[in-house]
Amino acid sequence: MSDLRDLVGTELGPTPWVEITQDRINLFAEATGDHQWIHMDREAAAAGPFGTTIAHGFLSLSLLVPFLAEVLPAREGFAMGINYGLNKVRFISPLPVGSRIRARFKVESAEEVAGGEQVAFAATVEREGAEKPVCVAEWLVRYVR
Repeated sequence: MSDLRDLVGTELGPTPWVEITQDRINLFAEATGDHQWIHMDREAAAAGPFGTTIAHGFLSLSLLVPFLAEVLPAREGFAMGINYGLNKVRFISPLPVGSRIRARFKVESAEEVAGGEQVAFAATVEREGAEKPVCVAEWLVRYVR
């Protein structure tokens, strides 16, 4: 079955936990050019508001792609999925180095578009032991046949 509309209303996940290491944060900083001290300077961050370095909000957002791949059932008849955009993103709580995160997705809508389907996912990135999520987003993905 290749029609993603069959999944509307379905929650996918949670994904397996992933540890956020300083190496991962550093690589993200190199890739994006965002070297702010709160992400990179362990000594300065230790004296800062979170007591340690924290991951970039956009790092948590970027992990939606591999997280979704972990929980979305294989779909026949699609050549690829492409990011179409985000309707809303919020970085609700910090992501300290050494934390473990995972994601959940709810399929909010799926509609036929030229050449495939567009799906809106309500995505939530959770930090182990935290009351509030790290990131919530409404993410649009186009699946191309």
